[in-house]
Amino acid sequence: MERADFTSGRADVAVVGAGLAGLVAARDLMAAGLSVVVLEARDRVGGRLLNHTLEGGAIVEVGGQWVGPTQDRVLALADELGVGLFPTYIEGEHFLAIDGHVERYAGEDFFLPEDASADVAEAWERLQQMAAEVPLDEPWRAANAGTWDAQTLDSWLVAHVETQTGLGYWRTIVPALFCAETAEMSLLHFLFYCRSGGTLDRLVATESGAQESRLEGGSQRLALRLADRLGDTVRLGSPATAIRQDEGGVEVTHDGGVLQANRAIVAIPPTLAGRIRYSPALPPLRDQLTQQVPMGYVTKVQIAYPEPFWRAEGLSGSVFSLDDEVSVIFDNSPPDLSCGVLLGFLEGNHARRAGKLAPEERRKLVLSVFAKFFGPRAAEPEEYVERDWAAEEWSRGCYGGRFGTGVWTGYGEALRKPVDRIHWAGTETAEVWNGYMDGAIRSGERTAREVLTARGPTHRR
Repeated sequence: MERADFTSGRADVAVVGAGLAGLVAARDLMAAGLSVVVLEARDRVGGRLLNHTLEGGAIVEVGGQWVGPTQDRVLALADELGVGLFPTYIEGEHFLAIDGHVERYAGEDFFLPEDASADVAEAWERLQQMAAEVPLDEPWRAANAGTWDAQTLDSWLVAHVETQTGLGYWRTIVPALFCAETAEMSLLHFLFYCRSGGTLDRLVATESGAQESRLEGGSQRLALRLADRLGDTVRLGSPATAIRQDEGGVEVTHDGGVLQANRAIVAIPPTLAGRIRYSPALPPLRDQLTQQVPMGYVTKVQIAYPEPFWRAEGLSGSVFSLDDEVSVIFDNSPPDLSCGVLLGFLEGNHARRAGKLAPEERRKLVLSVFAKFFGPRAAEPEEYVERDWAAEEWSRGCYGGRFGTGVWTGYGEALRKPVDRIHWAGTETAEVWNGYMDGAIRSGERTAREVLTARGPTHRR
């Protein structure tokens, strides 16, 4: 991989962003014989995928990490690149915290009180039935799209969930999926997202679900191996600041110079795409869309111990808490058990509040939650690692962008539609597994097909 050389350059296609979407688009275009340059703002590839090496040598992910059934494109890419899988550890009993009480239980269900469980199950079934009516390619054309997009998910839940514990469950599980609150997205967006992942059950589950497996060597390994294959096609430290286009091609200005190409693929989240200056200006609908898709707020924490001591106590390391700032905890130990690792998430409102604390105060808060469930040993780790993704200049949040009320019906048609020679990729644009690694890969493959179909003669400026 090369850093910017402060010279002008030429290529058939300029790709902005070296996450999975941009790297996969480049791979497919180069396989078709086109020349490509990938401009990446960071000093690394992978976007929202980022490995971290613990002091003892074990690799953990401070960004996206899990894959699961029906995520066919990411599983195929892992196989192509020789990156193996291993199962997320779920053996043993789990913890559930509700209304000041901590329950220890076994099985995949969340062990809610009987009335709340029935309440959640009824809403769950209704939401899945509604999601089945949302067309993935054009969610705004669902029969009830106008009604669903005019209300937040929270307003629907308040109207249909009868128990406070049931409502608390939804207000905890949704931030775990979106890093945003139920009041921050439209009902239509939630339904689309559920349909995009197949079913709500699949999104939430570990076994046979989206959290089923991890990638050997960390998920960023996919991007690193792709970039190695692409070689000097990838230019690091080259944030794109402007894109000019006319009938002859595109011109991408970046910190290292100017790149001229026949077409451009912008493979970054909509909110970041909106920070690029376009000439001529983007159509109003597209420009407005980039102002309407904010990123979620999440801080991911990895805490390392000499060993996974909780396993000897018959615990899986899994926690789901309706009471605590860290609402979701997983066992994230390496497969060789060279150390024990627990990961936790501060999401949505919890992340915003924690983000205002001094680092030591935030660390104390997080460790107090871990000690609540796993005892005093959990408060004395060998290593504490956190990553606030809202503080990342070239992400501005995770896991992905969300659509508030009125966005799908008002602006959705501009999400994937090319603007002349500019094409849009990134997991936020995916129809299937939107918001996941799999969706990012699908979007890269889609834009590569668009370019190959539309390019015509491959002359350059």
